[in-house]
Formats: sequence, C-alpha cells, structure tokens
Amino acid sequence: MSGRPTVGITAATETVSYGAWKAMPAFLSPANYVYAVQRAGGRPVLLPPDEEDAGEPDGLLDLLDALILTGGAGDLDPDLYGQEPHPETGPVQQERDAYELALVRAAIGRRMPVLGICRGMHVLNVAYGGGLEQHLPDVLGHEEHRHTPGTFADHEVVLEAGSLAARAVGSERTPVKSHHHQGIKDVGEGLVVTGRSEDEAVEAIEDPSCPFVLGVLWHPEEDEKSQLIRALVSEVS
Repeated sequence: MSGRPTVGITAATETVSYGAWKAMPAFLSPANYVYAVQRAGGRPVLLPPDEEDAGEPDGLLDLLDALILTGGAGDLDPDLYGQEPHPETGPVQQERDAYELALVRAAIGRRMPVLGICRGMHVLNVAYGGGLEQHLPDVLGHEEHRHTPGTFADHEVVLEAGSLAARAVGSERTPVKSHHHQGIKDVGEGLVVTGRSEDEAVEAIEDPSCPFVLGVLWHPEEDEKSQLIRALVSEVS
C-alpha cells in the first residue's frame, strides 16, 4: 500500500447492457470521478449502496481519508425532507439515499473531508436538515442548467471571498459545467451559501465549522482544469 490517500466515491445502481448481456443491474459511477481523484494523487474506491454499512458506517469510514458524494440520474426521495413529490421528480433510489445519508452524517461526525457534487450536494444539504427545490425551472423560469439531454451546460459561478469554495477553486469567479433540475430551497442548519450563479441559484454550500465539508451544484470532474477535487485530496495528503 502506498501513501496515497483513499477517497471513497459513491456509486449508483443502474440497469446496463454490455456484450451479450441486456438489462443487467450494475453499480457504477462515471469514470471521470475516478480519473480526477487519480490525477490529484488519490486512490479512488467505489462505494455501492450497502445495507450493513448504512447501519454501521464507521467500519467503512475507517478505510477512507475523504468522501465524494457523486451526481446521478436519480433524485432524492422528497419524503426525506418533508415534501410531496413534484411531477418532475424521480426516479428515486431509496437504498442509495439511505446509504449516502448514513455515510455523510458519520463522516461529518468524525470531521472527515467531504465533497458533494450535484446530487451529492443535495444529499449533504438534506443530511443537515435542509430541503430541496424539486424543479428549479419553476422558480428560475428557464431550463438553462440542463438545456440539452446528455450534455453539460456552461455558465459562471460567483463564490464568496475567503470561503472554502473559493479557496478550493482558486478564484472567486469560475466557469462550471452543470446538468440538473433541482437545487437548494432551505439551507441545512450549520451550512452557509458561498456560491451562486447569475440567476441566483445556490451553487455552493459549506460547513464553516469543519475543515472541508463542501457541496457544489456543478461537475468539477468534467473539467480537467478544475482544482476542486485536487483541493479535497490535498486536504488529506
């Protein structure tokens, strides 16, 4: 074993086809999360939902130095934050929700560095007792954050001076790639908003009482120039 820090990357349950196999269940995460951690000098480990670890996450976290909560196609179950489902919400993966919420709560309890990306930012906010805007176009009046299926929208985010988000990115204004239809409505207790897009959508939240607990609505793993995942790995190197 080398001295590389081990970074857990959450994985989703999806149905895939490959070779002669059709509609097979699989645990997966986009490869760019893995590549970004490797470029930063970390050892990536995929974390599929696991009922036993959800019940007792400390044993798993003993093996990790940092945690990335990834994005994904599914939305969080609105019941987790006390709302009825919006017509545009879904599908939900309740097993994944329970697993990731258990992991992040335990990680925060031990002050482990955590980065939530897109859906992972939503998990982080709900873990702190916050709520979500289930369909941002209802409040923003546009679909620019996911304008084309299968592509990322390019826009800018403004970050609070001196915030963890700004330090991790290396700037108070940054171009980002995003693809989402949900966002932050009620900010979780203990979290602060440190980034917004020009349309005022919340783009970054963080816990100032912890060394590195950050959620971003964009996808830094899709931009090889982004320093965000490198900053997470550097925190535990």
